[in-house]
Amino acid sequence: MAATAAETRDLAIEEDTLQWYDATETVQYGFCGACGSTVFWRAADQPDSVSIAAGTLDPPTGLTTTTALFTDDAADYHHLDQTLIQHPKDH
Repeated sequence: MAATAAETRDLAIEEDTLQWYDATETVQYGFCGACGSTVFWRAADQPDSVSIAAGTLDPPTGLTTTTALFTDDAADYHHLDQTLIQHPKDH
């Protein structure tokens, strides 16, 4: 999954279909109430930040990949860019 983040104060939501789901006591997922797509997630220990599913953003986004997580679990069909910061296990 590709993701980015924004400061909560910089995020403006224009539609009222966003629903929040308490996945755990400390993590919430924001999803589209119309189609069910995951759009956001936030952690209680980072109240000023919201993570955003990059696939939900209209291009051009200006985003670039910087880090690959769980690289030890990558399937054989994934090409891992060796120039990225890599975390083989949970970081």
